[in-house]
Amino acid sequence: MNWFKHNGLGIACCLIVAIPAWFLGRLVPAVGGPVFAILMGMAGSLLIRKKQPVQAGVSFTSKRILQLAVVLLGFGMDMSVVAQIGLMSLPVILSTVTVSLVVAFLLQKLLRIPSKTAILIGVGSSICGGSAIAATAPVIDADGTEVTQSISVIFLFNVIAALIFPTLGDLLRLTNEGFGLFAGTAVNDTSSVTAAAAAWDAVHGSHALELAAIVKMTRTLMIIPITLGLALYRSRAGRASGTKTSVKKIFPYFILLFVLASVITTVCMAAGIPAEVFQPLKTLSKFLIVMAMAAIGLNTDFQKMLGSGIKPIVLGFCCWVSIAGVSLLMQTLLKAW
Repeated sequence: MNWFKHNGLGIACCLIVAIPAWFLGRLVPAVGGPVFAILMGMAGSLLIRKKQPVQAGVSFTSKRILQLAVVLLGFGMDMSVVAQIGLMSLPVILSTVTVSLVVAFLLQKLLRIPSKTAILIGVGSSICGGSAIAATAPVIDADGTEVTQSISVIFLFNVIAALIFPTLGDLLRLTNEGFGLFAGTAVNDTSSVTAAAAAWDAVHGSHALELAAIVKMTRTLMIIPITLGLALYRSRAGRASGTKTSVKKIFPYFILLFVLASVITTVCMAAGIPAEVFQPLKTLSKFLIVMAMAAIGLNTDFQKMLGSGIKPIVLGFCCWVSIAGVSLLMQTLLKAW
């Protein structure tokens, strides 16, 4: 009961935005439900003056409901396909993570941006947005202002990517599989990856979202070596603050549930049960994604985004563009699709 009182109003607001966005997405598939949800949520954030009563529920929806949606995507997916796509995307993922960190390091020197802010933006851009920033912040002893600034910058380019990447993919004449790999490696946050891929699927009638989700979750696992590496670096440099890095705290456990859903599907298919049995769960997953996108829109704080300053935004933009460029380049060199 206390949980419902704490989260209920915010979840209800997300649901109120998600329902019309879902139907609008079906009426106008060229735009798609996730994009409608983000835009409507952003409009709603301007209308809601007192955000405190809804904040907890909105945050819960943008994180936990989104993770549930990703887990449900695992139903109907063969485990061998999941493993194959994860391994195939690894060279692209390693390249994009590396280039983002290098760009962040070089621009931190050139633009004279505080090193902790540059690290957070570089890690957030290359791995999984706000989650990577939250995991990295205590390791480098970043303060609240640096975390808020970095998340605001990442969020800005998350929204832009969700809105323009499907059109960009069309202009580049990417295949459905190519766009799934592009979205999974070039978009910062899980929420925007799912939004962009779902919008692409709505237009093309494809299944790029499934591929993008696998690639993105493989990429999310990079949180662990990057965070542990930063902790080791700070320790050796003699700047450690006594903060201990726990793998248990930073490990994205919802990935294990996604794999479990895929294993269940694989076993069922081996027993002769068709994958279509799981279709209702996949439909529910797509609706929950729209709901999570509504939360992302409602969680928009324009004041914080504008107050980040131009230098961190320039850094975030350069990381974002370099990641997208390297993703496309590696895809071409490897002839992935």
